[in-house]
Amino acid sequence: MTVAQSDNGAALSASSTLTPNSPTLHDTLKFAHRPALAASDFVELVASRPTSSSAVFVYDLAEQAGFGSLTKSWSQSGEDTAPVIGLQTRAGAGLSLVGRLSQGTSRNAANGSVLTAYTSPTGLAGMIPSLIHLPSPTSTSRLVVQVPTVTPIGEHFSLSPTLAPLAPALSVLPNGFVVLLSATPQETVDLAAAAYKLPSHVIHLFDHHSSAREVGPISPPQFPTKGDTELDAHEVIQDAGYTFFDYAGADDVQTVFVTLNGPLARALTAIADRTHTFGVLVVRVLRPWDEAAFQAALPASVKEVRVVEDIPVGSTRGILHADVMSSLFNPSGAGPVVYNEGISPLRLQELLAKPSALSHYISGHMLTAAIPAPYPPSTESKLLFFSTPGTALSSVSRRVEQTFANSAKILSRLLTEHDVFSKAGGITADRIVLSSKEALSAFVPLSVSFPVSSGSDGVANFLAVLDQSLLKTHTLLSNAKSGSIVLIATSWSGPELVANLHADVVTLINERHLHLCTIDSPSIASKLTASSTAAHKSIQSVIVHLAFLRLYFGVRASEAAVLYVAKRVYGSRVEGLELTTVHSRAWAGLVELDIPAPRVDENTTQSVLRSFDFNAIAVALEDGDTIVNGARLGSWHDAAQHLLFPSAFTAPYPLSDEEHPQLPSLRPEVPDRTFLVTCTVNRRLTPKEYDRNVFHLEFDTSSTGLKYAIGEALGVHGWNDEADVLAFCEGYSVDPSRLITIPVPNDDAKVHTRTVFQALQQQIDLFGKPPKSFYWDLAKYASSEVDKHALLFIGSPEGASTFKKLSEKDTVSFAEVLQLYPSARPGIEVLCELIGDIKPRHYSIASSQSVVGDRVDLLVVTVDWVTPGGSPRYGQCTRYLAGLKLGQKVTVSIKPSVMKLPPDPTQPLIMAGLGTGAAPFRAFLQHRALLASQNVPLGPVYYYFGSRHQSQEYLYGEEIQAFIEDGVITKAGLAFSRDGPKKVYIQHKMVEDVEDLVRALYKENGVFYLCGPTWPVPDVYETLIKAFVDHQGLEVTVAADFLEGLKEEERYVLEVY
Repeated sequence: MTVAQSDNGAALSASSTLTPNSPTLHDTLKFAHRPALAASDFVELVASRPTSSSAVFVYDLAEQAGFGSLTKSWSQSGEDTAPVIGLQTRAGAGLSLVGRLSQGTSRNAANGSVLTAYTSPTGLAGMIPSLIHLPSPTSTSRLVVQVPTVTPIGEHFSLSPTLAPLAPALSVLPNGFVVLLSATPQETVDLAAAAYKLPSHVIHLFDHHSSAREVGPISPPQFPTKGDTELDAHEVIQDAGYTFFDYAGADDVQTVFVTLNGPLARALTAIADRTHTFGVLVVRVLRPWDEAAFQAALPASVKEVRVVEDIPVGSTRGILHADVMSSLFNPSGAGPVVYNEGISPLRLQELLAKPSALSHYISGHMLTAAIPAPYPPSTESKLLFFSTPGTALSSVSRRVEQTFANSAKILSRLLTEHDVFSKAGGITADRIVLSSKEALSAFVPLSVSFPVSSGSDGVANFLAVLDQSLLKTHTLLSNAKSGSIVLIATSWSGPELVANLHADVVTLINERHLHLCTIDSPSIASKLTASSTAAHKSIQSVIVHLAFLRLYFGVRASEAAVLYVAKRVYGSRVEGLELTTVHSRAWAGLVELDIPAPRVDENTTQSVLRSFDFNAIAVALEDGDTIVNGARLGSWHDAAQHLLFPSAFTAPYPLSDEEHPQLPSLRPEVPDRTFLVTCTVNRRLTPKEYDRNVFHLEFDTSSTGLKYAIGEALGVHGWNDEADVLAFCEGYSVDPSRLITIPVPNDDAKVHTRTVFQALQQQIDLFGKPPKSFYWDLAKYASSEVDKHALLFIGSPEGASTFKKLSEKDTVSFAEVLQLYPSARPGIEVLCELIGDIKPRHYSIASSQSVVGDRVDLLVVTVDWVTPGGSPRYGQCTRYLAGLKLGQKVTVSIKPSVMKLPPDPTQPLIMAGLGTGAAPFRAFLQHRALLASQNVPLGPVYYYFGSRHQSQEYLYGEEIQAFIEDGVITKAGLAFSRDGPKKVYIQHKMVEDVEDLVRALYKENGVFYLCGPTWPVPDVYETLIKAFVDHQGLEVTVAADFLEGLKEEERYVLEVY
């Protein structure tokens, strides 16, 4: 047999083999033309079915994580999916979901309204404050949030499976949620389906960083239906084949690591199964927390429990630690000691990428001195392919994976990652692991068992570089195991290749005794087909695939044997060519090179090679542009500056060309773009003797750059009351003028310095409502045993009723808790971190910028109440706004809203507002009046307003009357419920105009808006349904379908609270 040779090459050695345990030829099966779906794809398939969801909301952060695009493409191609709505992640994200589920319509009850949302951990953290307002779940009305756990970290935006961005928000997650965590592909699919069988709101977190994206064997789940629910979470999880907690390890260990289900949990479990020196308890269901099941899962021998969880700041504790502490709390002191092992995102990356680091981490936290080996020697074949996205050879790895996909004996797993920052056009790394199905071991994600890094000791049995230019810029061969085969697809001759290799790479080749082979696939393909055709690219990929098969089978490889396997993959012809011809050319073109030892030239300076860094999931080329996770990057300079996850990245404050740049010192802890506006009007609209203080505010926005659209909301970053803060400082014995340094939340690298008074007045939520975890965290600072045990009790499950009384009846604040337990005195910096920041409150803007110019108006009602004990309470932000002085500066931000005017001004508008719900409609009417003055053709406007008394609470009454007289309002229905002998509400006024409303909505493409409290929503809905039945002749179900369609068209819009 003739083997081609290069100038400095030798015949391919017959002894060269990929691994001594390579599967036999008989084990390989032909390529199956099946859709290759990863677990994440199955999640989208399950979630997007109309039998699972009433609608799917795809947030941008999910798409940027490479999740959600399939759902959108299925919907756009007309496949049978639930309605799909794309949303942006901004402050208040999730309010649209709250609005949809708060409607309480009869249609929802009859047909079910199961909403699905896709978002990332960072996005979910921003949504949770809005999800607090969700109505209680029912079997027919609930929310399922599918969360691919992948987050960018560090200066290179490396992708990580960390849950750190979500950790603080989980502590305020409302009751009624089930939180599921998946770590394996099959588990991801099974729990994604199980989420739709739970009669509760559900958050499903799955490892999209690695395991859920692996292409490999998966058993499809039974597709759920919206009415197919069970009463108990235990039943659903058990029916899916799982439990709330999994324990791995011996029954007599002294140390147990407790961690949430994920990549780290799988890595720890794999080691614990072999060493028997420690145990791992994996939490699959975080909410509801089952204390009894947790206690039962722990071995009786355990002396210490180490809670390992992702946290954004090294000194903080997460929700898992609080759960474990409450479950193991024993006032007598007996029982295991609980330690907090917070893992920062960068530390997690190190533990997952370096098995030795994980081994040392385990041994450093055990009562025994044994150091467990990370993973046992494996008989798996580990294949690694580096290529450039969109090129002819980028499909080689997929061909290799599919060669083994249907094998009865070989398990094939493929994971694809991209680096779009270190090279123009990006780099793709494809890992493939081939193993025997008869020797299955505990599942470990490929990113853990097969790490790719510049400092690797070598893990790949076979490594292919399919773009020769990568050899000059990147250190890739360090991932090759000693003695392994390296295949390079190159047009360079042997000497040219050696000349282009970096000296460090040449040294590594010789030190590790790597077998370097080359193949010139473009040249070979050009001899078979025209170079400008699609067939030419395909043939190149086939040629490299054939070269791989020859190298893979090593000593068992013969031309006949490799051709036999190839024919089972491709058949006898490929791209119109005889496969025998293509194969013979590939066989002859494969060359093994001898790489001489490097010659040291002290006068030669070589560039530093870059490393591959996983920072993108979905990369493609289109019209010469790089498409990263759906975002088009017009040039490499754009790519370098493109932030894949903008909400998770805080850049230094650069010089800006903006006319009105962001002020660096203006609330640096706030991720939103903030503006400093000036109060010019603060006018009470209701009489002083009236029991409700409704007031009108105007702010000057000139020279700030603040722009807002009609219907958007203004986020007000309010301050605590000055007198209350000073009184607290006196009682806490802290100098209000003392300087303190506080970390910027979610950014370990940034801090800001303020006086104690500034921090407590402007930033820290001192007079907010403390969560249960605050009592537990505060207990360790109590010097009095009585205070300490009282705080621990309130923070424990046994203290639930006491906590509920304090929180809901007495509505105590953080400050009052500190007064109740005076021996608990953490330092002021620690206290600030324990309490957290004041959240902005959002108010519908009551003005149109096209009319008022550099001004923004608000309509606000003060919130105040008295506790059963007689103590007065005030809403923090409304109290702040009510006390604003003219000329006072206020920090604000803008939040989008569902309240938008339709694009066609001739569309009829129906506006129904209760109390301060009239705010956005004032903006609507101002803009309509402007259009009327410009002689723009306008459709009719129906305005309905409700409050208690016309003489005291007819908000903006004079303006409304003027709009009526000028014809801006076609018809007004004013409902003042307490002014007559019989209560009259807006739905009663709507009945008076029912024929006009039906015509406007059914025939004239009208839009209906409702803003205000939630209680009138069902009555308004029933009024409209009855109107369509009585005046349009529709059946009730048809009328409900029509109204549901209006929601999807954004023509039935609710903003309720």
